[in-house]
Amino acid sequence: MSEGMSRRKALSLLGLGAALGLTLSSALEPLEAEAQEAAAPAAAPAEATGTHGMNRRQSRRHGRHERRHGRQEHRHERRTGEKPEATAPAATPPPQ
Repeated sequence: MSEGMSRRKALSLLGLGAALGLTLSSALEPLEAEAQEAAAPAAAPAEATGTHGMNRRQSRRHGRHERRHGRQEHRHERRTGEKPEATAPAATPPPQ
C-alpha cells in the first residue's frame, strides 16, 4: 500500500488537474461577463468623460506621437533639405 508514485502517475494527475482547471475557468467566465453587463449602465456616464487615469494616459500618448512626428520631419528635412509634403500647405486646389 505504501508504494511511491511514479512519474507517469504524477504527470497524469497534473494533466487531469490542468484540464479540470481550464474547464472550470471557461465555465465561470460567462458569469463574470454577465456581471459586467449588469454593471455597465451605471458606469456609462463615467465612460463618456473618461477617468483621470485614462485622460493622463491619452495625453502622454498624444505627446509622444507629436514628438516622434516632429523628429521624423526634422530628420527628413535634414537629410533631403526640403520639408515633408504632409506639413507643407497646399498651393493649388485639387482638380475638378
